[in-house]
Amino acid sequence: MSGITVKDVDQDKVVEGVALFLKKSGKLKVPEYIDLIKTAKYKELAPSDPDWFYVRCASILRRLYHQSPAGVGAICRIYGGRQRRGVRPSHFCCSDGSTTRKAVQALEAIKLIEKHADGGRRLTSAGQRDLDRIAAQIVSKKRAALKKEAAVLALE
Repeated sequence: MSGITVKDVDQDKVVEGVALFLKKSGKLKVPEYIDLIKTAKYKELAPSDPDWFYVRCASILRRLYHQSPAGVGAICRIYGGRQRRGVRPSHFCCSDGSTTRKAVQALEAIKLIEKHADGGRRLTSAGQRDLDRIAAQIVSKKRAALKKEAAVLALE
């Protein structure tokens, strides 16, 4: 299916599809201590989803598809949030740099992103091709489901 890109599909579906692709491929190196860490200093608990690292990597790929190049600091700001400080005013706080750096390094090891000459990282052509292929699969599954639903309604 030509002409379908990541921008044509619901972004949550893209992230779910890419995370599933990364998990099934088995190439992504996940750090051993990933179940012990928090994603930011303003968080109280670690993520409850056991596959959150794959989802974060997929989300980073999607962000680099839209806005490239971006460094680890920019990605940390993307995933930052509000730090509630009790009776004092809340402030913005960046996410953890170590988890972001490990995710970027893991994606770079499997050749989905690469270093940019001006600094930061950008999506490789293979990474863009994989994301577009997954987006096309999502659209084709959605169209098949709609076609099947229309056939059922026509029989009634």
